Amino acid sequence: MILYEYPLQERIRTYLRLEHLFLRLHQLVTRVDALDHHYALATIFEVMDVATRADLKSDLLKDLDKQKHTLDGYRGNPAIAEAVLDKVVGELDQCFSALSSQPGKAGQSLTENDWLMSIRSRIGIPGGTCEFDLPSYYAWQHKTGITRQADLVQWTATLTPLSEAVHLLLKLLRDSGAPQKVIANGGQFQQNLPQGRTFLLLRLALEVSQQLVPEISGNRLMVSVRLMRQGDDNRSHLSTEDTTFELALCS
Repeated sequence: MILYEYPLQERIRTYLRLEHLFLRLHQLVTRVDALDHHYALATIFEVMDVATRADLKSDLLKDLDKQKHTLDGYRGNPAIAEAVLDKVVGELDQCFSALSSQPGKAGQSLTENDWLMSIRSRIGIPGGTCEFDLPSYYAWQHKTGITRQADLVQWTATLTPLSEAVHLLLKLLRDSGAPQKVIANGGQFQQNLPQGRTFLLLRLALEVSQQLVPEISGNRLMVSVRLMRQGDDNRSHLSTEDTTFELALCS
């Protein structure tokens, strides 16, 4: 199955982008090749760019607090395992404390590192990090993989509170949606969303063998899916087949 996710609110879009960057960063940091570490640094700078949004930190803290109050409302429910509930609430408290105690925006301490900022200013320029432009960076790339890795671990530690908060909130959000089998008649599916409930994320799963790609659009009132197939002309065309797929709406 291929799982596609579509955010129905802007802040969820930002969370998903950050999660995508953090997953990439984790993979790159665990490697020891200089090229992998170059792209790890580029990813750190991308995270910092996304994190410059003024209301990001406050949105995360509000969502963490909201999730905690929601879960506290389940206490005393015989259908809920208190030990599991305590564990999740504890994780929310830990993420809230770590994020709220971090001064400024994520990665702000890295902006005080002139060497890193010199790389950041040139890394978006095609070929801008060549050895004649940044000889000290070129020398860093010739250090041992373990040495570079230690530097990257130190720099990414400043982003850990943001990473853990985003990961936990998205996990809880995904767990709130139950997948259901639906049919796209003639390759198209549309569903009105029930009023009085705010959905934040759409999750759609297709079988790999179907060789279809969804075009998803949505807002607080409805969602729409068009299933596309790449033709011999290398263009996407609407599938005309009735197709079954899994859909989950998460709130």
